[in-house]
Amino acid sequence: MTDEERDARARALAGAKEREEADRRRAEIESKLRAEREARDKIEREAAEARKREEDARRAADAETKRRSEEEAKRRLAGGGPPTPSPSTGVRRPAGAGQATTGAGAGAADPRSAAPGVRRPLAPTKVAMPTPRPSRTGEAKNRGRLTVTSATSEEEDRTRSVASFRRRVQRLKGGQSEQKERLVREVTLPETITIQELANRMSERAVDVIRLLMKQGQMVKITDTIDADTAELIATEMGHTVKRVAESDVEEGLFDAPDEEGAGQPRPPVVTIMGHVDHGKTSLLDALRQANVVSGEAGGITQHIGAYQVESPLGGKITFIDTPGHAAFTAMRARGAKVTDIVVLVVAADDGVMPQTIEAINHAKAAGVPIIVAINKIDKPDAKPERVRSELLQYEVQVESMGGDTLEIEVSATKKTNLDKLLETIALQAEVLDLKANPDRPAEGTVIEARLDRGRGPVATVLVQRGTLRTGDIVVAGSQWGKVRALVDDKGKNVAEAPPSFPVEVLGFAGAPEAGDRVAVVESEARAREIADYRERQRRDKLAARGAVRGSLEQMMSQLKTAGRKEFPLLIKGDVQGSVEAIVAALEKMGTDEVIARVIHSGVGGISESDITLAEASGAAVIGFNVRAHKEAAAAAKRNGIEIRYYNIIYDLVDDVKKAMSGLLAPTLRETMLGNALILEVFNISKVGKVAGCRVTDGTVERGANVRLIRDNVVVHEGKLSTLKRFKDEVKEVQSGQECGMAFESYQDMRAGDVIECYRVEEVKRSL
Repeated sequence: MTDEERDARARALAGAKEREEADRRRAEIESKLRAEREARDKIEREAAEARKREEDARRAADAETKRRSEEEAKRRLAGGGPPTPSPSTGVRRPAGAGQATTGAGAGAADPRSAAPGVRRPLAPTKVAMPTPRPSRTGEAKNRGRLTVTSATSEEEDRTRSVASFRRRVQRLKGGQSEQKERLVREVTLPETITIQELANRMSERAVDVIRLLMKQGQMVKITDTIDADTAELIATEMGHTVKRVAESDVEEGLFDAPDEEGAGQPRPPVVTIMGHVDHGKTSLLDALRQANVVSGEAGGITQHIGAYQVESPLGGKITFIDTPGHAAFTAMRARGAKVTDIVVLVVAADDGVMPQTIEAINHAKAAGVPIIVAINKIDKPDAKPERVRSELLQYEVQVESMGGDTLEIEVSATKKTNLDKLLETIALQAEVLDLKANPDRPAEGTVIEARLDRGRGPVATVLVQRGTLRTGDIVVAGSQWGKVRALVDDKGKNVAEAPPSFPVEVLGFAGAPEAGDRVAVVESEARAREIADYRERQRRDKLAARGAVRGSLEQMMSQLKTAGRKEFPLLIKGDVQGSVEAIVAALEKMGTDEVIARVIHSGVGGISESDITLAEASGAAVIGFNVRAHKEAAAAAKRNGIEIRYYNIIYDLVDDVKKAMSGLLAPTLRETMLGNALILEVFNISKVGKVAGCRVTDGTVERGANVRLIRDNVVVHEGKLSTLKRFKDEVKEVQSGQECGMAFESYQDMRAGDVIECYRVEEVKRSL
């Protein structure tokens, strides 16, 4: 096995061991938690069973006590026989007691004066009820609540509830409840805010805010949005202070925060390789980093920006950014020049200065960065380095050998000639620039490229410019945000952090950011989400404004002019964002007043089934650039008869679209003059109509050709010949100087002396 395979196998084994250890620890924790939970449940069950047993015993004792009391009362009532009412007092007495008390007089009425042996009348007996026992924990919750069971039960008397007692106290106080102390807050108000959010920021109830708005005549819901003026009025009325902020303030302090004095440390220079297509830029970079990059690119053309680091012979590192050289990638080259410190302009010694070379010079000058000219391919027999030096003078690039201040090196990427000298020159130029950055601060950088990887999700190539980017940081790039899950360097290895001038692939974004977006680390997910939402709203507003109807007269006229323009709808999916941008920009430039390419959707990633559905609905052609359709999408395209075209070289794509758009152009009509004839006399023939007797004065006259009837130098009719006769025979054409008979289709007003002009109309196809 190779070293890479052994390393991969070792990493896989280590990862498997780590996963097994993590699974074992997780299983131990889960079993411990399960045992604790089961023990807790068992204790609770036992306590519940004990409470139930106590409750059953108490109820049985109460029932037994009640039963005994009732039996005792019945026994006492039944012991003296049936009582009879007394005629004098109305008191019930036992039978047989009247004879003993007839002579008692007035004293008989007093029970206390009754003779011995006489039974006293029985008083009403009150059944003794057991003293209610203190309620258990389960009954304490139900105390004071009126239920059917408690209303019909005689076990205990109902008492006043706590709420009832509080209401009575409030009534006695005159209905004055205790006022809660109000909190006065400083409420931060953006340009628009929802009612729910406003209530939360004021620590008020949303219903109170809605009530105030209803008093002002606004019928709103809790999710409705109000403007800052209305929100300020509400907050002021509720006793709070207000701080107004603009929506763009969410980005305040995000970029370009000043560093402390002396915090900067030397950083590697960022070098951009620029030049014309096929002048050897990627081959030169390939030779510098000792890795084969060119073989993986279609047609030897770099399709998107790559960023790499190499070691300098003088020590230290140099970061290289390779930009595509094709004309369609102008925007990508411009982005490369924005993040760079030094531009290496590669010019082929056998080809000289070309259009994209001039463009690269302009980009470098616009960015205000120094240029180092690398004259490549000096090993070729027709190489002329002096020609390159003299041609550069036309564009205000004067090299040192010709008395200027621009460094130049003659190199050969294939023979690896003077590569060390080129690296030394870059290091010396960087030393002059004195490049510094503070690594001990939140990272800032720029997205060099972004793409959707099927296995890893959105992947952004980021060049860190200030600070240090670490795994776990929360980052924002354009309208996308995420938490850094992994950082991968240019050799495919995972790194824990990326210092200034270090290019890394960042995994963890929610979606693919735009190439050229600035990246910043923020302190919290809430801030990241707020910034991303604001930028997404800004992007939508710009798109809406771009598609909105313009109001000026000039714009209205331009719309009328383009109202009849034919459109060629396209759906484009690419591997990286920069390539998609470049394709869309190139297609937009091809439009004319008659036909235009309309990109209904463009994005990064494979062609999905929803893309096919959109293409079918809009009648668009589907183009995949370095991507392929998913299995479901390919089946849907075949089922619906939609062709998917795949490309890996951008100018092949542009050429094919240009040919297809040329087919939408209306052909040009070209007239070819055939000849003229003079009408000598007009004959009226029955069943045929009028026939003109003519003499061909010049050229020829053909049957079926287009003709014009000219009278006094004015065209009075245009049409076609229906009849062309010579003598009595129908002929195909008549030469100059001969006489013939002519009849027009659906036209009879011919006069002697009129001139007939005969011509042929040809359609000529047009192309863009």
